[in-house]
Amino acid sequence: MSVALPLVGHKAAEQAFLAAHSSGKLHHAWLIEGPTGIGKSRLAFRLAAFILGARGPGDAPLDAPEDEPVMQKFLAGGHPDLRIVQLELNDKGKPRQDITIDQVRSLNHFFTLKPAMGGWRVGIIDALDELNRNASNALLKTLEEPPASSIMFLVNHGSKPILPTIRSRCRTLRLNPLSTDDTARVLEMVDAPNEARTLARGRPGLGIRLSTPNGLQASNAARALLRSMPKPNDALLTAAVQAANTDSTALQAFSEEVLNWLADRANDHPEAAEAWLRTSRLLGEADALNMEASQTAAKMIAGLYSSVGRG
Repeated sequence: MSVALPLVGHKAAEQAFLAAHSSGKLHHAWLIEGPTGIGKSRLAFRLAAFILGARGPGDAPLDAPEDEPVMQKFLAGGHPDLRIVQLELNDKGKPRQDITIDQVRSLNHFFTLKPAMGGWRVGIIDALDELNRNASNALLKTLEEPPASSIMFLVNHGSKPILPTIRSRCRTLRLNPLSTDDTARVLEMVDAPNEARTLARGRPGLGIRLSTPNGLQASNAARALLRSMPKPNDALLTAAVQAANTDSTALQAFSEEVLNWLADRANDHPEAAEAWLRTSRLLGEADALNMEASQTAAKMIAGLYSSVGRG
């Protein structure tokens, strides 16, 4: 039987958690952070299943097979001692903009109950980036006064700052992008399209998500624009903005190309590092303000000139 929740890479993070568990000094809250698309949620699920009692073979305790009894409950969503908090759907069947205070209050109440199966109560928040301010404040209640036999895994993509009081009450597992070989291995495991390999850059989940027709079009338009800097013509500018404006995946693909381009230049060009920071802040503000994608793309392009000059 195959491994239920396989994970490529991040062995150091897994070993750090297992060592803490073996020591008998397991922290009550674990912050799993790093860029999107590298396996943070999968790691949180593996650790949660382990705490609930799922076990793999002796030298791979986190690799529980699909037919393992606890893992069966876990995968079916029927484990009574597990609560997962994610974006919910609104009345129109679309994801809400944020995780609400009511969802976090429900999680807090869950932790006041005794474990139904006599072990642990386990909560996963996927992801902290999506909590609104009131929800973040509500989360502090459980982090400050953790009940016995309870543990929480908090996924953080780093797209916006989290409260220092939340960070200070967690032990952090920092995950990095995968190696080229590990990225290729993940994409091969899921039979991802060839285009995902070009878009991934160590983040296979992101590569898969962006390899839609609109994502690819936006990515190609961004690359054409960036090759022409600092003097793109009007046709390239128009094509880039239009491609980024197609849908949310297209805007993300466009944004990733811009950020990667600036990051690649940052070591030799300090102004590119500054432009990267401004662009990251812009994306956070655009999300918070529900800015139109075309406006966000136009502002990103305007910010590029400061990193290369206008020639």
